[in-house]
Amino acid sequence: MALRIIIADDHPMLIDGLINVLREIEDVDVPASVGNGRQLLDSLSQSGADIVMLDLNMPKMDGVDTLRRVKKDFPHVRVIVFTSYNQPKLIADVRALGADGYLLKTSTSITIKEAFRAVAAGQKWFPGEQEPVASSDKLSDDFIRKNRITKREVEIIRMIARGLTTRNISEQMSLSEFTVNAHRRNICRKLNIYTPVGLLNFAKEHGLA
Repeated sequence: MALRIIIADDHPMLIDGLINVLREIEDVDVPASVGNGRQLLDSLSQSGADIVMLDLNMPKMDGVDTLRRVKKDFPHVRVIVFTSYNQPKLIADVRALGADGYLLKTSTSITIKEAFRAVAAGQKWFPGEQEPVASSDKLSDDFIRKNRITKREVEIIRMIARGLTTRNISEQMSLSEFTVNAHRRNICRKLNIYTPVGLLNFAKEHGLA
């Protein structure tokens, strides 16, 4: 049976793009989208859903209040916050309210799919905390030990291979650009690879791209 998703956002163009991404995932149905929190609660009461993609900035009832109501009235529904706000305190607040994931609207389609699959499997997905080896069996702890890299560095390699800039990476992982650059230097030193092409080839060779 397909997982039912409701998108709660008041930007039609963004909704259309998100629907296109989600429909590329197998066994997913997007029966509805709503423009505010009250409509979301009505939709959940009438037809239900497995997962909600929830914007935080909506009219009539904002995303935080909506999240609180959803988790209270529909505790089985998993909620992925989908927002442009990259603020550690806000992330911590919505997590405390029971959010299952947190995605920035600047996320790539690959990241959106990875986050959705994780949450659909009962896992959590928050910036900088996702398990980098979860989506690939080609990588092992032996590989990590052999190359003396950390799991966070593996995730950064994945992002670099996808073409993300230092700024993009810092936003998605809630790290400063200085910290991201430090990780990049450590990665290059540990792998003895000092060019973007060399790092991309390494990522492809080991199933990271």
